[in-house]
Amino acid sequence: MRPWELLDTASVPGEGSELRLYRRGDEYSIKSGLVELMNSRVHGSEDALAELACRQLVDHKQSKVLIGGLGMGFTLAAALQNLGAEAELEVAELVPAVVAWNRTLLAEVAGKPLNDKRVSVHEGDVGQLIRSQSSHYDAILLDVDNGPEGLTRKENDALYSPAGLKAAMRALRPGSLLGVWSISPDRGFSERLKRAGFAVEEHRARARGRHGGGRHMIWLGKKGQA
Repeated sequence: MRPWELLDTASVPGEGSELRLYRRGDEYSIKSGLVELMNSRVHGSEDALAELACRQLVDHKQSKVLIGGLGMGFTLAAALQNLGAEAELEVAELVPAVVAWNRTLLAEVAGKPLNDKRVSVHEGDVGQLIRSQSSHYDAILLDVDNGPEGLTRKENDALYSPAGLKAAMRALRPGSLLGVWSISPDRGFSERLKRAGFAVEEHRARARGRHGGGRHMIWLGKKGQA
């Protein structure tokens, strides 16, 4: 078997941990320590996060969508496919190198979604961006770390805390959606969503889409109209 080739490394701002980008043939992997955070052959559940949320938006043409976590661009690419020509998508990515990789080394992996004129990029903490807005987004999609039980950055836990969910509720327009991806189920998080005022749907999605793989968890939390 062909060995993995290390293409680049990047420091995570504020904590000093390192991300490493690897390639083996046409397969790419991003790791933190011994943990593989994402793989270009395993993105079915990331696609499903965007598809499930965007299909429920009342106005697909002019929706404003925030995506927390760029990764390899698959969630963004799926959202673009399910939204209209006048939609606005903002991607918040903490690690500048991940944005650079998506414009260069990883550009072809998800079909160059950053080149779409509907997309803008915020290089910074998605939590700070959420807290700065009020009744602004039609959907917020969080694909950060490995979900509510983060493995790589402790600060990510704040996104999924009661205070973080209340901030997301404030940033959303009436009738809009919060979508959350997780590597595994978490009954406690479902209850936190409900206590924050969301009507909750739980979905399981295959890691490799139609080709199977493990089942990952997706929550959709809907904000009421009033």
